[in-house]
Amino acid sequence: MSLVLILIGVIAFIVVATSKFKLHPFLTLILAAFIAAFAYGLPSSTIAKTITSGFGGILGYIGLVIVLGTIIGTILEKSGAAITMANCVIKLLGKRFPTLTMSLIGYMVSIPVFCDSGFVILNSLKQSMANRMKVSSVSMSVALATGLYATHTFVPPTPGPIAAAGNLGLESNLGLVILVGIFVAAVAALAGMLWANHFTNIEPDGEGADELKAQNEDYETLKQSYGTLPSPFKAFAPIFVPILLICFGSIAGFPSAPLGKATLYDAFVFLGQPVNALLIGLFLSLLLLKSDKKIEEFSERISQGLVVAAPILLITEAQEEFGLVHKNVNKIYSSNIMIYMYHKNTIN
Repeated sequence: MSLVLILIGVIAFIVVATSKFKLHPFLTLILAAFIAAFAYGLPSSTIAKTITSGFGGILGYIGLVIVLGTIIGTILEKSGAAITMANCVIKLLGKRFPTLTMSLIGYMVSIPVFCDSGFVILNSLKQSMANRMKVSSVSMSVALATGLYATHTFVPPTPGPIAAAGNLGLESNLGLVILVGIFVAAVAALAGMLWANHFTNIEPDGEGADELKAQNEDYETLKQSYGTLPSPFKAFAPIFVPILLICFGSIAGFPSAPLGKATLYDAFVFLGQPVNALLIGLFLSLLLLKSDKKIEEFSERISQGLVVAAPILLITEAQEEFGLVHKNVNKIYSSNIMIYMYHKNTIN
């Protein structure tokens, strides 16, 4: 029981430190690992070694996947590919279902692009659609935000779900994580869309309402800022080709061997490995580069992607260290129980 109370206390510390005191999650998790280690009664001489032994444990494989996914997302964000994706959804659904259209745009865009960046990029589109379809911008904002967050939190190769898969030991089953995440995210996005429908006739009020109403509503200006927008193939290929390859790689590995055990099997097993699939996606993203000096532009996008990926990698590693403390405690606790049972049986 005391172990559970300590865990609850440490989690409460993490929540308060990050939400109220705005402490960076990386430092918070490191401190939480030390607090948990002392609270659980681990030998003081082994605490630092236990915590540092976890650092780098997950970077060997899943870290590279996170970096590649982040770089691809950065290239898609800077090239205007998100706008192309949004235009495709609008052409598909038209103006009949405004909140569904906005939610689906967010759902698709946030797979390669971070949800906060996606919201900034699509804000002018959202305002323009709200005016054209005579729907409250509050309703459209809710639909866009919930659609963005749904896939951002559930569907790889967005870095967050990849990191979670690594912590759960599912880094070699990302295809399964993607398939499950797509359906779970769809349920979450649908719930967000239904919630957004409650605000279709409600205009912004309260703090920040005037700023919201005064936001740039010229969607054409937004599109022109990106220059020539990429074609749908160029916009979708860098992210959906790797997803399909990862999924087929997982299917090829099923015990029933649906793709056989010959050349086709070998090809999908190789191409379906997340690192290989995302490398192919990275090469496809080169089609989105616009400047005359493509190598320099590509290097700049890589640098930008690494800056974004670094905090995610550090936080993921801090989570691994925090979890390692609990694993060691569980081992000690289990060993003590076994020793107690042994002595009890010996006495009897």
